Amino acid sequence: MNDRLSQTLLRFDHYNGTDPNLFSWQGETCPQELFLAQKLHEWVMKLAPDASEPLVLASRCQHIGRWEIARKSYPEGRIGYLTWRKALARHHAEIAQGILRDTGYPQDVIDRVTAIVMKQGIKQDADVQTMENALCLVFLQYQYEAFHPAHGEKIVDILKKSLLKMDAAGHKWALTLPYSPAGMAHIEKALAA
Repeated sequence: MNDRLSQTLLRFDHYNGTDPNLFSWQGETCPQELFLAQKLHEWVMKLAPDASEPLVLASRCQHIGRWEIARKSYPEGRIGYLTWRKALARHHAEIAQGILRDTGYPQDVIDRVTAIVMKQGIKQDADVQTMENALCLVFLQYQYEAFHPAHGEKIVDILKKSLLKMDAAGHKWALTLPYSPAGMAHIEKALAA
């Protein structure tokens, strides 16, 4: 890993380390977006050991500053949710662009990281698809078991949407993760649908 890449990843981590929301996993607690960004990076590297530098960079800034735009600042419902998600993607990209400029990356790398963060070309761009697989795997590994009990039968629809975003490689990895019996039952229903 070159010095500029290391320095930039540290800058992303420092920014995410200011997340006031905490995440606990196996007895450890840390800022939520710092934890999730590091786990996303781990999944990207597992899925694509020879990942391009822009993909490596994007893996640590995909949701940078996520806590700064609250979901409740947008209307309830699907349109409000999608509007919030689009605003978040632009927010993540803008923060990342500033840090990438500060650490001396050329515009073509900044543009490529932005395209990955904004998920431009999902299902057509290999880097964007790797990122989508990794995002879904982070959710399934670290958040799903706490999430599904509160969502009843809606969880099957949520899982179907996530599984549709993944490709066959992502599905293969998803089926290797440990789930509770109830969690696995929801996944099986989503796969069968």
